[in-house]
Amino acid sequence: MTGNPENPAHDPYEDEILGGTTDDVAERLAAIDDTEAEQRAKVLRAGLEDYELDEEDAALLAEWSEGEDRAPVRRPAPVLAIVGRPNVGKSTLVNRILGRREAVVEDTPGVTRDRVSYRATWNGRNFTLVDTGGWEFDAKGINARVAEQAELAVQYADAVLLVLDATVGVTAADEAIVKMLRKVKKPVILVANKVDSPQLEVEATYLWSLGMGEPHPVSALHGRGAADVLDAVMEVLPEFSAVAETELTGGPRRVALIGRPNVGKSSLLNKLAGSERVVVDPLAGTTRDPVDELIELGGKPWRFIDTAGIRRRVHMAQGADFYASLRTQAALERAEVAVVLLAADEVLSEQDVRILQMAIDSGRALVLAFNKWDLMDEDRRFYLEREIDRDLAHVAWAPRVNVSAKTGWHKDKLVPALETALESWDSRIPTGRLNAFLGEIVAAHPHPVRGGKQPRILFGTQASSRPPRFVLFTTGFLDPGYRRFITRRLRETFGFEGTPIEVSMRVREKRSRKR
Repeated sequence: MTGNPENPAHDPYEDEILGGTTDDVAERLAAIDDTEAEQRAKVLRAGLEDYELDEEDAALLAEWSEGEDRAPVRRPAPVLAIVGRPNVGKSTLVNRILGRREAVVEDTPGVTRDRVSYRATWNGRNFTLVDTGGWEFDAKGINARVAEQAELAVQYADAVLLVLDATVGVTAADEAIVKMLRKVKKPVILVANKVDSPQLEVEATYLWSLGMGEPHPVSALHGRGAADVLDAVMEVLPEFSAVAETELTGGPRRVALIGRPNVGKSSLLNKLAGSERVVVDPLAGTTRDPVDELIELGGKPWRFIDTAGIRRRVHMAQGADFYASLRTQAALERAEVAVVLLAADEVLSEQDVRILQMAIDSGRALVLAFNKWDLMDEDRRFYLEREIDRDLAHVAWAPRVNVSAKTGWHKDKLVPALETALESWDSRIPTGRLNAFLGEIVAAHPHPVRGGKQPRILFGTQASSRPPRFVLFTTGFLDPGYRRFITRRLRETFGFEGTPIEVSMRVREKRSRKR
């Protein structure tokens, strides 16, 4: 199993940084009081004025210098869905928009992606990008389910990117999707993909016949025309989503209960609720839709969302299960903390790992629950603990709870784990304390010299919480290993049990002196 780069079991890079030595960073940091830490931060912040800062930098620094007021409501970013038949280049376009390789890209039509929702930014505006996957002909031709799947995909979107292959022209599948889009009455941007040269632009003009407006010629592979499409998208996307659920910071905390089919999610929810509110059947996947349930635990209400299990890599022919996966992603977007239920009596599968990664990528707080632990004898529990430590080293920061979904054994231990994870998810380190920490870490373990240069950390700030995201202003690129090292030490120093954390950097050059 491949470890997450945030927290691998052992990082050889740290051997180079630490040189086999220990440090007294914790003791030195404890000796710095808050007043001194704030004064140090002000000096470092003033020093940033000697460097080239853009408007986004200034806004980030100003926002947190004024302090964070927790708003009662966080309005969701607009949602853009990408639809089209298989093999027209949707995932390539997704990667082009994101500026990184996230979606799986293969030449085989109908490849199912594990993640379907991504955070994206264009010209300073945030939005959620949803890759709906492709639809293919079944044995009987174009099935009515094709239109139903597409309608479900765009139902939760504010606008739609319809992607067609300009070199092929309009197919029957394209026309079926267009017919559905006319019914849902959402803004549609038509993308004529695979226009890899100016000579092919004439092919895009034939798509005017669809009556969906101007076809935008694009080469998702080479990036040609992608900026123009995104500019057009920004014109039709609202400032905030009109369809995504508004995120309330008050009220019951929201819990997404996820896991592969038949792992015991519905049984656990019924035990927590004290009633048979969800259909439970040995047949995997009997829970299709997310079922919300207000449950009182530990003296206060919690909103649990029992989502449909995520099947093994399915093709669009099993459309209901693919969209159960889509609903699971939507449940994570609505939730604040994810409980990933795993079977203690079974080997951790690739499917478990993918679901776990989906929860991590969603940025939600995380709790791991191991079902059927009560069936393990003492000898087996000893070795199982070691296996879990090995296989889940990349999420060693997540609280673990051993339960029985069938009997309710240890269900009371779930609340402390949820509260711990959410407290970490909500937390923010004062800027002064963060920079004092960075100063002590860098003094004890400076970044290795690369090519005769040694990048420095000028200033650090926590850009957001829920989950905690940190931005470091630096004079040069920090090695990924050094960022992993800082991330691990952040956890050791400040906790963050139960929440993913992100450390990014902004490389800034010194202003040229005026003569």
